[in-house]
Amino acid sequence: MSEPIRWGILGPGRIAANVAKDFGHVSDGVIAAVGSRSAQRAAAFAAEHAPGARAHGSYRDLLADPAIDAVYVATPHSQHAAQAIAAIREHKAVLVEKAFTATLPGARRVVGEARSRDAVVMEAMWTRFQPAVVRARELIADGAIGEVRAVAADLGVSREFDPNDRLFSLELGGGTLLDLGVYVVSFAQMVLGEPVGVTAKGSLLSTGVDAEAGLLVDFGSGATATLQTSFRSPMPGNARIYGSTGWIELPPRFHHPHRVILHRAGKESIEESLPPTGAGYALEFDEVNRLLRAGRTESEVMPLRDSLAVMGVLQSAADQLGVALVEDEHAGL
Repeated sequence: MSEPIRWGILGPGRIAANVAKDFGHVSDGVIAAVGSRSAQRAAAFAAEHAPGARAHGSYRDLLADPAIDAVYVATPHSQHAAQAIAAIREHKAVLVEKAFTATLPGARRVVGEARSRDAVVMEAMWTRFQPAVVRARELIADGAIGEVRAVAADLGVSREFDPNDRLFSLELGGGTLLDLGVYVVSFAQMVLGEPVGVTAKGSLLSTGVDAEAGLLVDFGSGATATLQTSFRSPMPGNARIYGSTGWIELPPRFHHPHRVILHRAGKESIEESLPPTGAGYALEFDEVNRLLRAGRTESEVMPLRDSLAVMGVLQSAADQLGVALVEDEHAGL
């Protein structure tokens, strides 16, 4: 494969537009096609963000396009599982926007399909690839804060309730847990490993989605994460990693930070400025491109086992709050 990796965009919505604007920073990749349920919308997206890309008026046509190597799934959460599985069956590499799926069973089906077919599949958790987050993990590995014991993170916005908005639709996988909570849970899991339990409290909106949630996640041996997410209250978006000899801070907003600060008892704090290239979306595409070139199927930075662990926490939290998460088995296919 000597030419750049050819990407297809499935779902030309807001997040796909943000990603496309940043695609010039992707190494070894081009947007070759766009797929929407509307041919007009696909053509308009291609004209604005990827001139020369083919525009498909159905998701099936995009997935069947023999001139693309990889698919970026950027549709609502409840459609991810069915679309990712369909892409795998068309022998495409797949980058699935977070949250990975709407439910834990959906995530298990995607992972099972990927592993049975040796397909490249990764959740698009861009946070893990940001330079400041990479540096934080290096500091932890070097023992800079001793034994890591806890994580605290928050992410919240004030959103006016609109029952017609995707964010507030149960059928489309709306609610804070899947939209914002995935960031705080994935961050904690990245640092602390396999969760063993979660206690969740929060409130629901009339459409059945969660408006806010507080999570206490148990990672065994006393290690915990205290996590907050909300559509009712703006939150700073801070994250702290606490160890036995100090702590690491990722200042707002932690899910795409530009700085990392090391605090150690009795010593001056050390701040490093590590901004991403562009908006920071390119790095997750670079990772999938590297996997394809290397003949590997799973990322070491965002492995499928981590996506399953995160979805397990989100599913348990949703169950405790009374949010009946569902998968769209047809997903426009």
